[in-house]
Amino acid sequence: MKMKFICYPKCTTCQKARAWLDARNIDYEFRDIKLEHPTEKELKAWIKKSGYPIKRFFNTSGMLYRELELTKKLPTMSDEEQIQLLATDGMLVKRPIVITEDKVLVGFKEKEWIDLV
Repeated sequence: MKMKFICYPKCTTCQKARAWLDARNIDYEFRDIKLEHPTEKELKAWIKKSGYPIKRFFNTSGMLYRELELTKKLPTMSDEEQIQLLATDGMLVKRPIVITEDKVLVGFKEKEWIDLV
């Protein structure tokens, strides 16, 4: 299976991550998270596979996160409600996301990525 690389092309962290993959000639399938945001089913699978809490999938530094005042709202929302919310807009989702057959990474931490590839 080819690695999936899900990002927002205008995001500088995503650009840095993509350049990192390209510099290592790593084959991946590219997906623009703004044009094709994750579905609830995908998010549930990724969260399970990643081992991360749902909160880790939120783009906490994004404008939409702040506009919706999610810092206040998330603690009272169920897991199901949080996943439904994430599925409504790709800009709510932390990126980049890298998906392999057995691992999902969220955000770009070079050490994690080195261990993955």
